[in-house]
Amino acid sequence: MGIQTDPRLAFAEAGSPVPMGMLCELTHRCPLQCPYCSNPLELERKSAELDVEAWCRVFRQAAALGVLQVHLSGGEPAARRDLEQIVEGCRDAGLYANLITAGVNIDRARLERLEAAGLDHVQLSFQGADAETTALVSHMKDAHSRKRAFAREVVDLGLPLTINAVIHRANIEQIDDFIALALEFGARRIEIAHAQYYGWALANRAALMPTRAQTERAIGRVEAARARLKGRLTIDSVIPDYHARYPKACMNGWGRQSINVTPGGKVLPCHAAETIPGLEFWNVAEHSLGDIWRDSPAFAAYRGTSWMNERCRSCDRREIDWGGCRCQALALTGDASETDPVCQLSPYHQRVHQLAQEESVRIVEGFRYRRPS
Repeated sequence: MGIQTDPRLAFAEAGSPVPMGMLCELTHRCPLQCPYCSNPLELERKSAELDVEAWCRVFRQAAALGVLQVHLSGGEPAARRDLEQIVEGCRDAGLYANLITAGVNIDRARLERLEAAGLDHVQLSFQGADAETTALVSHMKDAHSRKRAFAREVVDLGLPLTINAVIHRANIEQIDDFIALALEFGARRIEIAHAQYYGWALANRAALMPTRAQTERAIGRVEAARARLKGRLTIDSVIPDYHARYPKACMNGWGRQSINVTPGGKVLPCHAAETIPGLEFWNVAEHSLGDIWRDSPAFAAYRGTSWMNERCRSCDRREIDWGGCRCQALALTGDASETDPVCQLSPYHQRVHQLAQEESVRIVEGFRYRRPS
């Protein structure tokens, strides 16, 4: 079928959706160099970043659209010296402000300023459950001790804390230890998110891919911990696609619930959408967020069901997984409009399992890290 060309038809087919959340990539600068980073391989420069006034305008437009939560991300958002003013802009627009941070460059004084500006929640990433693994993955020697200190400061100030752990071959045996960290700090939630293979993670796939046996053990540990800690700690889990039978709905459906704004103001249906050639991304410097959400070519491209091939369009799951991940379909088949190969009905499904088996036992020397900021 190819790319959807009528944004009004796509919008109607998707149920005239209202966005719930907005991911704001304030900068691509970051002191860490994680090999699964969701930022593009070609990072945007500091000189291209939106200023505070532009971000505040975007927040007001987001609130008018129905957005409830804003996730302030990067790179590392604390690399922005004006982060406090950006958080104020969220508060003034009536939006819930969640800071997604590595926690290595925010001291107590700045955290207090952020809390006073209106910060509602902190999501802190841990690359490993111990100092050695964190240093290996983040490419920063003292990252673990800084993160531990920051986590205590967050909880001490009374801010809700979520721990995020991206799971891969180097840390998959540390599931119980990650959960123990969350309990130690008094976090309310932990995200156990298996690496998704696009962008930097795709470039490092052979070094990151765990075996199927490791993955099954990890899933079992998460389920056991959920039962044991019910009512005490919320455990969210992202199951690895390469070992699944059905795909997940990309961002709950392309262009249905989420908006992603890059440091320079491009608006994407998901943070990896720029990997798909031929998409036209509108910028908040030239269009209102509402016009972009409803009418922009990139949001219309794979929204709804008309773009689907016959295999997906006639499937009972077409409005459950919405065709799965377009970026993954492109990466594994060369065609973004193909059925997500994770689906057992895809002609490429067995290739995915074969690839996962081969990559999980390949011996790779080191990671390909993000270039230094």
